[in-house]
Amino acid sequence: MSSNDDVHKVREFEHPGEGRRRAKATPKGRQVDPTASHEIEQLLGDRPRRRDLLIEYLHLIQDKYHQISAAHLAALADEMKLAFAEVFETATFYAHFDVVKEGEPDIPPLTIRVCDSLTCAMMGAEKLLEELQDTAGPGIRVVRAPCVGFCDSAPVAEIGHRYVLNATTAEVLDTAARGETDPIIPAYVDYDAYVKEGGYKLLGDLRAGRISKEDILKTLDDSSLRGLGGAGFPTGRKWRAVLAEPGPRLMVVNADEGEPGTFKDRFYMLRDVHRLFEGMLIAAHVVDATDVYIYLRDEYPAALKLAPIEIAKLPPGGPTIHIRRGAGAYICGEESALLESIEGKRGLPRHKPPYPFQVGLFSRPTLINNLETLFWVRDIVEKGASWWTSHGRNGRHGLRSYSVSGRVREPGVKLAPAGITVRELIDEYCGGMADGHNFYAYLPGGASGGILPASMDDIPLDFGTLEKYGCFIGSAAIVILSQQDSVRSAALNLMRFFEDESCGQCTPCRVGTQKAALLMQRPVWNRALLEELSQAMRDASICGLGQAASNPLTSVIKYFPDEFKEAAE
Repeated sequence: MSSNDDVHKVREFEHPGEGRRRAKATPKGRQVDPTASHEIEQLLGDRPRRRDLLIEYLHLIQDKYHQISAAHLAALADEMKLAFAEVFETATFYAHFDVVKEGEPDIPPLTIRVCDSLTCAMMGAEKLLEELQDTAGPGIRVVRAPCVGFCDSAPVAEIGHRYVLNATTAEVLDTAARGETDPIIPAYVDYDAYVKEGGYKLLGDLRAGRISKEDILKTLDDSSLRGLGGAGFPTGRKWRAVLAEPGPRLMVVNADEGEPGTFKDRFYMLRDVHRLFEGMLIAAHVVDATDVYIYLRDEYPAALKLAPIEIAKLPPGGPTIHIRRGAGAYICGEESALLESIEGKRGLPRHKPPYPFQVGLFSRPTLINNLETLFWVRDIVEKGASWWTSHGRNGRHGLRSYSVSGRVREPGVKLAPAGITVRELIDEYCGGMADGHNFYAYLPGGASGGILPASMDDIPLDFGTLEKYGCFIGSAAIVILSQQDSVRSAALNLMRFFEDESCGQCTPCRVGTQKAALLMQRPVWNRALLEELSQAMRDASICGLGQAASNPLTSVIKYFPDEFKEAAE
């Protein structure tokens, strides 16, 4: 080595980087904007900076600024001592968070969402969407939205947090022009009215020991009350399973109904909320839950506004009650995905076992019940199991809240005997078919429950009666189609919904729904390929979304040969 080389090496050692590109003065990584940091600090105030509250804080940003900027995401991550990637992946997972990436234009201050799920599509949602996109002025964004839970008033548009039911273009634009964006709380049974009619007496008797936990559990067992969110697991058995696990225990109320065609939970929540709360507090007492988390669907802003008002009036004592707000993710109706969301994460279903009653929310044994299941607890215990089982038709027992929409004269929530047939439901509870419409087909269990022809109108609608036909009752969402509707188009609408709502965690569901939707758009369906794809989705998907997504598709192939043949010619 030459002497000059030696000198150069010495100088480089003494002055690192000399003669090479200097390091940037700005540190590596995403920097926090001081203004955004101050805004986030002010917005959060003295709220705890806990990881499980991340989604709640994203809602605070969305509500105030009508979007979530990259600067606010970085500031929130810094404030909560989280990696930016954690905050970003959570924010972008949920449909109701409008994340604006760096360099993208701001989102207009007002958003109009038009539901394009099946019933709204049947009632003219596509035309409404196109007209609003063509006529809405500056400062207004018009976008599609999956089912918003007002299928009995289709088509539906949401302006901010205000719904326009049976919407027309003129009415939507007039409402927007008036600046009416806040939710409307309908008339309901408040705390005083509920107590006046005997409300919370049963809870008081339970807490005072005048009625035992075992008395409650035996009544539920004798009534055969099953979970009314869709799975249908026996309620008493579920409570006993949780109680058998070592404490401390938690409880979750699943009020995140997102199945297209389902709106019964909204109906009960906004009319008789304390009947739900009493059932919830009875359940929490029976399983010794220290805390109760109510996971409310974000599409129900009136319920989100009502709940804290009435919770503040509840009898003292009992568990701590937390309200958690969903953010537009159908998958969070699945119980383990719901738990992940409450913990402030993406709603990705967990592998089972362990089951939530063993390792649930925050890794503690957790009781999870659907809103309507809890709604009936007081009546069943006070009136006796025989009162519940005295209802029913066609060899079935109990009551069911059927959410009926589509081509009937009087859609809505119909409290009817379990086991009623769709023909009986239409004729006795819905005023018959709408004028000019003949009964052609029906969905017996919402988007994932399959599609049956009108010729199969004598099947009892209940748990266990539809499975042999490739369908199921689920949450009892009944959508009625007429001769003016196409089941092929209906199945494609539903598959697009599942494609959009897949959490993306497992390949069979993420890719399967996408490929199925593409194949179903073709004028000629490849039956063998679609059936093979459907089977793969059923066999290999992690949760019920992917396992049931192909039910409408396979129903069309099996039960509607005329439409299928016509397409194949």
